[in-house]
This record gives sequence, structure tokens and C-alpha cells, in this order.
Amino acid sequence: MRKWNFSAGPAAIPEEVLLETQSELLEWNDSGMSIMEMSHRSSEFISVASAARQNLIELLNIPDNYQVLFLQGGATLQFSMIPMNFAFNKTADYLLTGTWSKKAIAEASKITSINTVASSETSNFQHVPEPGEWIESPTAAYFHYVANETIQGNALHQPPETKAPLVADMSSVILSEPINVSKFSMIYAGAQKNIGPAGLTICIIQDEFLASASDSLPGMLQYSKHADSDSMFNTPPTFAWYLAGKVFLWLKNQGGLKSIAVVNHSKAESLYRFIDESNFYSNPVAIANRSIMNIPFLLNNSDLDGQFLHDSENAGLLNLKGHRSIGGMRASIYNATPQEAIDALIEFMREFEITHG
Repeated sequence: MRKWNFSAGPAAIPEEVLLETQSELLEWNDSGMSIMEMSHRSSEFISVASAARQNLIELLNIPDNYQVLFLQGGATLQFSMIPMNFAFNKTADYLLTGTWSKKAIAEASKITSINTVASSETSNFQHVPEPGEWIESPTAAYFHYVANETIQGNALHQPPETKAPLVADMSSVILSEPINVSKFSMIYAGAQKNIGPAGLTICIIQDEFLASASDSLPGMLQYSKHADSDSMFNTPPTFAWYLAGKVFLWLKNQGGLKSIAVVNHSKAESLYRFIDESNFYSNPVAIANRSIMNIPFLLNNSDLDGQFLHDSENAGLLNLKGHRSIGGMRASIYNATPQEAIDALIEFMREFEITHG
């Protein structure tokens, strides 16, 4: 039996998808070659790529006036590409809620003028500032926020109402529940959490917003070039695109995002409930901003952290160590992590508390 993987990313992929991929690895669909060996411009791969894009569009109910791009460089490249394309010699609004929004601000500040509308850094990012605290720029080219901070485990669960076009990093929350894409000018997400293997980034960009992008950048840095070439301006990450398509189909077979949202909320609620009822564990995040994907927790005696990690790994519970910047533990419970894994984690935590509490 495979162990339970609570990694924040690269993260668990549905076992059903891995087994199907394994069966096709040597030869895809009687083509005589692996999917990794075929030309990205071949009819075989074009059919794989097109099906994946269409299934993603259907899952997220993406309107017709949006471009869906399959790019490289991770979400981190978007930290630079977004201000290059949309805010060069302008001002951009950024909401600072955790490590990833801080990194986004650091990169964008090399390119454009940044207005940090609000920050929760003084509270160690244990909440998201209320909209009433935000000070937006009247001339901002866009408003950027991170919907779910993977490291701190805080989230803004609904798209905010902003003056400027709304841009969201959804790397660790995309496909976990339905979202209203029409509220956004741009959504981007690294693949290695809920989409598939590392090496792929999804960008969803409204046509009107895309039309405002710079056309003076090198081609690889222009979103419009990627849109005009169906994400094949250069050789795309073909294997990651192929495997992401299998994950999209798996999600549709689970009943889509409404169904997976019920499962995800149930998983998160069960773990938070156990933590809150315990005197041995705690979660520092404001309840209204608790992530359903990344759940950090602390032991009341940090001297036991090493023992907890040693024993949990022996129990088949992997990658529970919290990020080095905040310590403690973190359970990342993306779509591919079933309730059975959460139940096993809770049972282990209960027994560990009885032994060491």
C-alpha cells in the first residue's frame, strides 16, 4: 500500500491517474512511441493538448472571452511577467498576506511601482486584512493577491471587489472548488499541487486585459505571443500537459468542482475540528481565513517536533514538516489526498497526544 503524502508541492497525484499513465508510458494509443517522445506539433499531441484545455474550460466554466495558456516557468515567472506585460512605468496594487505575495511584490517592485494596499506581516500572516483596511491606488494597472498562502495556510475565500483589474495567484487552491472566473482579469497557477507534475503553469487571461499587454517585450515574455500560438510559441512541457489532462478528466469523473469541494471542505473541517478540540495541537490562523488546502499546526511542546516527524513517517504519513520559515507541522490536503488519509493522520495525532501529552 502506498503511503499518504501530505507534501505542499510537488504534491500527491490521484493514484488512478498514475496507474493509467504507467500503462501508457512506453507507448501512447498505438502510436509506436511514448507521449514524451512525440512532436508537440503532431496530430496525436495536439489532440491530447486540446482535450486537456477543453476539460479545464468546462471544469472552471471559463467564459469564451478568456485565453487559457499552458506555460512554463512556474508561478514565480508570472511574478515578473505580469508587471512586465501590464504595469511597466505604471503602478500596481498588491495585497500582502504571506510568503508568496511577499515574493510577488519583491519581483514586481523591480519592474514597476508597487502600492501595498494592506499587510498582515506584523501578525506573522495569521490572517488576511479586512477590505476596509485596504488603501488602493486610483491609477493601479491591476490588483494582485494570493488566494491561498501555501506556507502560512491562510486564504481569501472569495474574490475581492477592487477598483483595478483583478489578478490572482491560485497555485495552491485552483480546482479545489468552483470559482467565478468572470470576476478576474487574470488567474495563474503552478501545476504541482492540484493540476499535475511540476513544470507547467496555467494562465487564464481575459481578452480585454490581454489587449492592454505590452508588445515590446521579448517574445517568450509576451502573453499575447503564447495566446496567438496556442501555448506553442516554443516546445511546451508536453508530459506535464498530458498528465494534467488526465487529472482534469479524473476531476470530471469525480463529479466536477462542486463535488470535489464537498470532499475538500469535509476533509479540512475534520482536521481543524480535531486540532481545535485538542489541548496538545493548535492552528494559528484566523478562522475566517483558514485554508482548506494547507493546514499548519503546532505542538504545544516544540521539543517533540522531531519525534512527531519521525513517528509519523514510520506510520506512513509523509511530508508533514512545516515550512522552515514558520516551523511546526503542515498537512497539505489537495484533491488527490482522500478522507482516508486525513483519518489516518488524525488517528496518529490522537495516539501521539496520548503518549506524549
